[in-house]
Amino acid sequence: MKRLYTKLLALCVTASLCVGSLAGCGAKDEVSSTQDQGELQTEEEQGEMPKEQEIITFSLPDGPEEAEIYLEPIPDIPDDFIRGMDASSVLVNEKSGAVYYNYEGEVQDVFMTLAQSGVNYIRLRVWNDPYDENGNGYGGGNNDVATAIELGKRASKYGMKVCIDFHYSDFWADPKRQHAPKAWEGMSADEKSNALYEFTKESLSEILDAGVNVGMVQIGNEINNGMSGETQTPAVMKLLDAGSRAVREISKEYGKEIQVVVHYTNIEETDKIDSIASDLQNYDIDYDIFALSYYPFWDGTNENMQTVAKNIQDKYDKKVLIAETSYCYTSEDGDGSGNSFDGVEDLVEGYAATVQSQASMIRDICAAAEEVGVLGIFYWEGTWIPVGPADEDNSPLWEEFGSGWASSYASDYDPEDAGLYYGGCSWDNQAMFDFEGHPLASLNVFKYLKYGADAPLKIDSIPEVHVVCDVGSQVKLPEAVDVIYNNRSANAQAAVTWDEAQLAAIDTKKGGSYQVAGSLEDGTKVSGHVEVKMINYVQNPGFEDGDTSMWKVSYEGSKNPTDFQVKADDAYTGETAFHFWSGDSDMDFSIEQEFTDLKSGVYQLSVYSQGGDMSEDSQLELYAITSSGEQTSSFMVTTWADWKNPSIPEIKVVDGKLTIGVRMKCNSGSWGTVDDFILNRISD
Repeated sequence: MKRLYTKLLALCVTASLCVGSLAGCGAKDEVSSTQDQGELQTEEEQGEMPKEQEIITFSLPDGPEEAEIYLEPIPDIPDDFIRGMDASSVLVNEKSGAVYYNYEGEVQDVFMTLAQSGVNYIRLRVWNDPYDENGNGYGGGNNDVATAIELGKRASKYGMKVCIDFHYSDFWADPKRQHAPKAWEGMSADEKSNALYEFTKESLSEILDAGVNVGMVQIGNEINNGMSGETQTPAVMKLLDAGSRAVREISKEYGKEIQVVVHYTNIEETDKIDSIASDLQNYDIDYDIFALSYYPFWDGTNENMQTVAKNIQDKYDKKVLIAETSYCYTSEDGDGSGNSFDGVEDLVEGYAATVQSQASMIRDICAAAEEVGVLGIFYWEGTWIPVGPADEDNSPLWEEFGSGWASSYASDYDPEDAGLYYGGCSWDNQAMFDFEGHPLASLNVFKYLKYGADAPLKIDSIPEVHVVCDVGSQVKLPEAVDVIYNNRSANAQAAVTWDEAQLAAIDTKKGGSYQVAGSLEDGTKVSGHVEVKMINYVQNPGFEDGDTSMWKVSYEGSKNPTDFQVKADDAYTGETAFHFWSGDSDMDFSIEQEFTDLKSGVYQLSVYSQGGDMSEDSQLELYAITSSGEQTSSFMVTTWADWKNPSIPEIKVVDGKLTIGVRMKCNSGSWGTVDDFILNRISD
């Protein structure tokens, strides 16, 4: 017989009760137990827990606080807004020797630190059997049921509810891979649905019996393209139905409300998400929450996220949750294994790779989510920190304890990814703890959402300065740089001094890349990147920009035989090229661009062209016109994709004026494209 839980009525430590299992952050905490009843929370608020379980809860601030980060408040955000954290990697990290600290620098259970910081929900993934035949873990947390129980009990101790995320796989499940568990290989969809039903009931019962305060259960993880090896919609729906029935039955048996969650990603594909929701409705799948992965550097804008969420709510009458999101606080790599989001070229506009920007990003996602009634968010793997320095070989730890994203032991199960790329953690620069395990100030974003946080005005980031210098020219770095402050309302420019020795070392006679250090008056460091190269002075040289007004097209006759064609197969690069064809008359046309303020010097010009069906008397020319006259280079196109590259090697410009272009006189029925004009200054 399964033991039914009795109510645990917990004392909240302040006069302001934590709503739901909310674990806000106050200056004090207090142990609550059945021996100390005090002010009571209802069963719905706290959930049922074993009698012997002691619960420590924390209150949210009742107003703005002074902090290391600045945050604008979200005044209408409810106290039960889900401020969640996926913490599935904690146990293997600790086994690998990683240590987590509190804000005072003392070693402390990371779940207590999370609760103190306002986190009220913990998400834990569960794999069926993440071990090979010899008991070696696949890595990525080795997240079996036993791991979920150990982590879930620690989370529940600090008043946080738990979301169990069943992947129904022995390893990672996402849009790229949905492998069936080893034990289910060879099963039909019906047999898998029965196995999934039994696994869900047995696992969830074990987790609840251990004292984990489960509030919701995901039946599958990012299942856009299938689930447990099944890719056809009817089969996937059978699996979802089995998972839902299992959760509903356990929920009823234990007298505990547990929400059923379905989970999808790639929300930038709005029509596909709507189609998925429609299938769930048509197959009458019993679920409560439609969960979305939303990574702002991959999945579009906050506005698009809101559009998707509102559509699910309004059209299908389902609650919506952001099951995964994150952002980086640094561009550094903590364990020598590379980062999925490097925080350099892929940054979201307006958000730097800093602790402040990490907090601002999560605050802004929460504000957008709350505005359209989303239940809340889960930050993905904010505790996944390195288990050793980046300059050391950490693979023995990843292999033994499973603290990297995958171990070599997963190769047989997942040969296409784990088998080729097993290694460490690619998420450490997006954690909310530093590489040594100290909580970042950004972790407190969860407790500051409602009232915000005040911080002294300071520089948060200075965008790296990029300067392109033409070969043979003098390097000119700006005298002032853009400065972004922590409150995002006082952006300005500040004078900068560049390292003269590094500037003098730049060789402008040839191409190359150089770094130049700079500093503001207060000593703040600035980084300048100088690239010496031949600049292409042609505007919109490949016609990829929709504005082609800088190009003048002239033709003889009543019909223009040319257009700007969007067709990658006929373009030298990109998708657009200047296209010509006429089926009923000969063609006589030109396309040109005029310059009036070029620096005096010697230039070279080239272009690419391809086409066919040309008569022998056709005339195709690349031309350049200066005050001294015209220079041309004749060419002939022969067949599709046989790109010709005519050039004019020396064009002397003395008064800044130059006209470049291509002219063609050719027969009807001939065809082709012109693409990628290049005009470089090569000398004085």
